[in-house]
Amino acid sequence: MASNPPARCCTLGTLFEGTPKGKLIKIDDKIDAYVATPADGEAKEGRGILLSPDVIGIWQNSKLLADLFAENGYTTVVVDLFNGDPVKLNRPPGFDFEKWLKHGSDGNNPHTPPYIDPIIEASIKYLKSIGTTKLAAVGYCFGAKYVIRHYKNGIEVGFVAHPSFVEEDELAAIGGPLSIAAAETDNIFTTEKRHKSEEILKGTKKPFQINLFSGVEHGFAVRGNLEVGTQKFAKEQAFLQAVNWFDNYFGAE
Repeated sequence: MASNPPARCCTLGTLFEGTPKGKLIKIDDKIDAYVATPADGEAKEGRGILLSPDVIGIWQNSKLLADLFAENGYTTVVVDLFNGDPVKLNRPPGFDFEKWLKHGSDGNNPHTPPYIDPIIEASIKYLKSIGTTKLAAVGYCFGAKYVIRHYKNGIEVGFVAHPSFVEEDELAAIGGPLSIAAAETDNIFTTEKRHKSEEILKGTKKPFQINLFSGVEHGFAVRGNLEVGTQKFAKEQAFLQAVNWFDNYFGAE
């Protein structure tokens, strides 16, 4: 693997303050999604972002991040990867991630690629149906795997933060530029896994970037404590890293 499977650290964090401005929709009348749209006159024509979230799914923080991408001109869609069965923030020790992944909370709702891939594919089709001609993707933690898996379905440029569950062959198969934000302390995207990812990315011959942020842990870009200066800075810089990466490859306006 280029990064390890999710663990309890994938659920720990804090809520961001703010009021989401987007709207909840259904894709194909069955997939929950949150859409953040640029204000009139601020949209970068044809540009959209698929936001593939952490295991907490469509929640306060992922909505506010989508709103920020929209403020930068990108129509952004956060998709429910978990069929209404996300993990709650700050789950107590003992939560069985493996069971949740394979069977879901009710024993009949798996969260594995055969079930999640069609959700991503439908979301990409939705973005294209609303006028997206330049498609970027953002993946946090668990969601990073599905950004990397779906370049083949139309993602042109990607950004992931503290990725989990990424297979080496998935990373080797990317079809476009990839930017990664990494944490100094991370049991999922470890130093060893990060260095291995560098080797794989060199072999792809695609543009890549890996920024390492000191003083933060896995999840900082989506669940960091913004009252702690180091975490606030890293979260904000990781967001700007994504925007600048996309603007560079699609052309600044």
